[in-house]
Amino acid sequence: MTSRSFPHHAALVHKASRRNFLLGCSAMLLSPRLQAQPDGVSGSFADREDVRAFCSELAAEQGFDETWLLGQFAPVQAVPRVIQLIRPPSSPTVRSWARYRSRFVEPLRIREGRAFLNEHAATFQRAEQFYGVPPAIVAAIIGVETIYGRHTGDFELRSALATLAFDYPPRAELFRRELGELFLLAREQGRDVAEYRGSYAGALGYPQFLPSSWRRYAVDFDGDGRTDLISSPVDAIGSVAAYLHQHGWEPGEPIVQRVLVDTGTVARLIESGIEPVLTGEQLKAGGVRSIGRELTPKPAALVDLVTPGASTEYWLGFKNFYVITRYNKSSFYAMAVQQLGQALAGS
Repeated sequence: MTSRSFPHHAALVHKASRRNFLLGCSAMLLSPRLQAQPDGVSGSFADREDVRAFCSELAAEQGFDETWLLGQFAPVQAVPRVIQLIRPPSSPTVRSWARYRSRFVEPLRIREGRAFLNEHAATFQRAEQFYGVPPAIVAAIIGVETIYGRHTGDFELRSALATLAFDYPPRAELFRRELGELFLLAREQGRDVAEYRGSYAGALGYPQFLPSSWRRYAVDFDGDGRTDLISSPVDAIGSVAAYLHQHGWEPGEPIVQRVLVDTGTVARLIESGIEPVLTGEQLKAGGVRSIGRELTPKPAALVDLVTPGASTEYWLGFKNFYVITRYNKSSFYAMAVQQLGQALAGS
């Protein structure tokens, strides 16, 4: 439940073409002739057979000129730092909710978040009217992701994604798809693909959308005729709200509820996963008890927030909690967003 993921209106992609392109990417991954080169390989990506195959596939499916597309890889070389950052640590630390929370629900993000809410109050109000998502939740996501646009990443995105797409086999399929989406995004926006800068993992702008998410969920909320998540906080606010709305946000409905549990039966309930499928009867039968008020009578997931050396916190996560996990598939992440949002709202 706590694995890191990468978050996703905009131009529509022809479903059949997209499916064929993804199948082609998968085929390239399986081909014994097109294995990713080892770390530290030098030289232009344009000279590589796997990159040539990728360009051929993308050109055929999306109407690019293949020669032009291959030329876009001529200046691209591997970025070893990207591989270092994406790899899981060799000695992973023990999961700790207290340590994780302290990174995000902290004075800087609270202070700057309240200022961000005040500065863009009219935009947040309009986003809530359009999409039903509370301003504090939208602001909290932007706060967790980039401290309200302060830290959006400075990697040249084409090179970062190419490095991950062709030199990092564990997630090559994802990053080849996002590399193709970056070229489509640049074409739609009439921009040079080399201009895009973002995180080592290919995320862009205030909300850290991947190129595919930008194309599907970004909205032109400031009405200037284009979507700009890098320079327009207004577009970013509208786009985060639109993303949550399209993933099923329920206006006015609860996000979480703190509970007590019978530790002898809790494991079975946790194994049900992060999707809210447990009924009130199932929760009560499993030893879940409310604190101070009755259990909210809505389907829920039981979320365990573990801190070594301290008591585990147990919460019910409702539909809106699950929606936040569609942005990042981590219960720690969703709870940090919810609690930062509470702090920003003064609760």
